[in-house]
Amino acid sequence: MNLPPYKLITSAPDWQASLEQLQSQPRLAIDLEANSMYAYREQVCLIQISIPGQDFIIDPLAEIDLSPLGAMIADPEIEKVFHAAEYDLMLLKRQFEWELQSLFDTMWAARILGYQRYGLANMLEQLYQVKLNKRFQKSNWCKRPLLPEQLRYAQLDTHYLLQLRDDLANELKQGQHEQESHVIFAEQCMVTPHDHTFDPDSFWSITGSHELDRNAQTVLKELHVYRNEQAAKRNQPLFKIFNDRTLMELANKLPMQLSDLRNIHGMSNGQIRRYGKQIITCIKNARSLPPPSLPKRNKRPPEKVVHRFDKLHHWRKVRAQARGVESDVIISREALWHIAKINPQTLSDLAQIDLVGQWRSQVYGKEILQILQNRH
Repeated sequence: MNLPPYKLITSAPDWQASLEQLQSQPRLAIDLEANSMYAYREQVCLIQISIPGQDFIIDPLAEIDLSPLGAMIADPEIEKVFHAAEYDLMLLKRQFEWELQSLFDTMWAARILGYQRYGLANMLEQLYQVKLNKRFQKSNWCKRPLLPEQLRYAQLDTHYLLQLRDDLANELKQGQHEQESHVIFAEQCMVTPHDHTFDPDSFWSITGSHELDRNAQTVLKELHVYRNEQAAKRNQPLFKIFNDRTLMELANKLPMQLSDLRNIHGMSNGQIRRYGKQIITCIKNARSLPPPSLPKRNKRPPEKVVHRFDKLHHWRKVRAQARGVESDVIISREALWHIAKINPQTLSDLAQIDLVGQWRSQVYGKEILQILQNRH
């Protein structure tokens, strides 16, 4: 495929020279590359922006004042086009504290329209016969220098987005789904970043942790804390220190000597050299510690709430199948639980539920209220 040259921005003068061109646009196609597979806390490593006739690749690791981009992100007069915006928006909020207004999400547009394969690569191949090479999908995007082939790959993520946006917008208009898309796009703008604060008790989320005996659970917690400390210190993801299966095996087998670690799944010679002594120390120290507090069990909702949810869930499935979309396009599972718990009796009450809102209340409200009022 013949792509125009991209403009790589790695300095303040480069950025200043491009700003006026970007700020004059009614819409920007945007994508990010991050390094979640290579860092303890992921960060934005590249920002790609496309406008008609020009693709920009911005290096946020360079000494560039990106606040003008933050202003464009927040400007409701400039539409921002993303494909699957949620993760990127969380990154922008967490790292730069930017709040986005005026979104067009091509993935959600495709889902609203009933596309079954709505990944960007699938969409470009279906609509434009463009094949994306996924060779660099798992690159460490914060490593410098980046290869020209990597930058070309990054360029492709936004190069066709404006065309895709226009084509999907026409389909939304023809199918009378414009209002629905505006509601969903606005909801995407409200996503909040996950809290990355480390919780020592998060070891309970490791598969099999509840089946261990109490002593092994104490060891598992100590090793879980140690792994997090090492990951933060080395700026590596947890799995690159050692994975959950290795933690479980250490807690089960309780090795007491370095030589015992050779029999543990996932423990390489390098890991034994780096972490072995401290692993043995953690296991020995755990002997003198009290067992960890058991996690609080989520209280099961009352039967009448569960019954209402089941009926709503069935209605959503039937409604989605009839329209040819996935169920969460109609309404989220979380919203169904809210409805089941609150049990609204009027359209006004239903619209007051945040995850429902005015539009869904108007479109689906009578059906939902009928389900709630039918006690069978």
